[in-house]
Amino acid sequence: MSDNRYGLAVRDLWALEPGLRFLNHGGYGATPVAIQAEQARLRAEMERNPPRFLSRLLPGRLRDAAAVLAEFVGTAPERLAFVTNATAGVNAVLRALDFAPGDEILHTDHIYNAVRQTLRHVTGQTGAVCVEARVGMPVTGPAQILDAIASACTARTRLMVIDHVASASAVEFPVAAIAALCRARGIRLLVDGAHAPGLLDLDIDAIDADWYIGNCHKWLCAPKGAGFIAVSARDTPVIHPPVLSHAYGSGFVAEFDWTGTQDPTAFLAVPAAVRLHTSLGGADLRARNRALAAELAHSIAADLGTSLGADAALFHAMATIALPTAHASLAAVRHIQAWLYDHHHMEAVVTLIDGRLYLRISVQACTVAEDYDGIAAALRDAIATCPG
Repeated sequence: MSDNRYGLAVRDLWALEPGLRFLNHGGYGATPVAIQAEQARLRAEMERNPPRFLSRLLPGRLRDAAAVLAEFVGTAPERLAFVTNATAGVNAVLRALDFAPGDEILHTDHIYNAVRQTLRHVTGQTGAVCVEARVGMPVTGPAQILDAIASACTARTRLMVIDHVASASAVEFPVAAIAALCRARGIRLLVDGAHAPGLLDLDIDAIDADWYIGNCHKWLCAPKGAGFIAVSARDTPVIHPPVLSHAYGSGFVAEFDWTGTQDPTAFLAVPAAVRLHTSLGGADLRARNRALAAELAHSIAADLGTSLGADAALFHAMATIALPTAHASLAAVRHIQAWLYDHHHMEAVVTLIDGRLYLRISVQACTVAEDYDGIAAALRDAIATCPG
């Protein structure tokens, strides 16, 4: 991959520590210097006169920021509201719906653990039950995902909670086809799109889920604390933010736009993040990142003598590669990640799914192939020293 718009040419846009090989942009993201400066500017303005900023300026500015984000992700501003992160958005939906004992909530084995824990709480409170559709790994194509989900549906399925791009596996799910299946069967659909904004070409309304949740701090590189929830244009059950405040009963936008005193500058900095993403190429950047991730994934898998976690067509700027080890535990995950940082100054992520460990790679505008030099040997060393 060679494109002089990216790699070392833009490395200084990020404030990463010197010498760090940052291989986990898909984790918490990394906020560029210019976006940090924009948030600092907004904070300074807020603190010069907090009542003016929060009471009189903020309502309009939030809606202006929502309009920019809504256009970027493909929905209407009046159906999009900010939340602190995708987990907060998932909580807003799950904890606002009414479930009866025996109702089924369907998810897959690729579900994000924070969402799994929220489902545990909701089902424990309501008597509803979780049903896990086993997709497994490796994933050969969209049909494998659709078949697993369709087979797990029953007459009692009330809600599906499905990833757009699964965190642990990096696999893109065929969410539009899943949404069509849900509509045909009268099932509500919540899409966890935590990784989607800035990672892939996103058109939320074209998916036509009941609710779509996303993060802006990962691939869009906004400040931490900037997520969103989008609701369908179709009739959906009324949902409320996890924290209720003065605007309770005033409608979706009003309730979510004010949940009490907090720092809203992460939300207000999202338009700057959208502009930066666009200036770096937008769709061209996403295509470049995807191509480099595929190239690296195939190369690393060959060096390790293993295989990819899915067909490469299901990956974007993230991909998973099976690790050559029988150590499949969270302790092994923690050990390998710590070893890579302590001994090679690599910030990488290892995931555990379907009883096997995978390296999940991530490619951002500043990534170069050389960032991954020697990773196969480093992984072998880390695996050899795993406890147990």
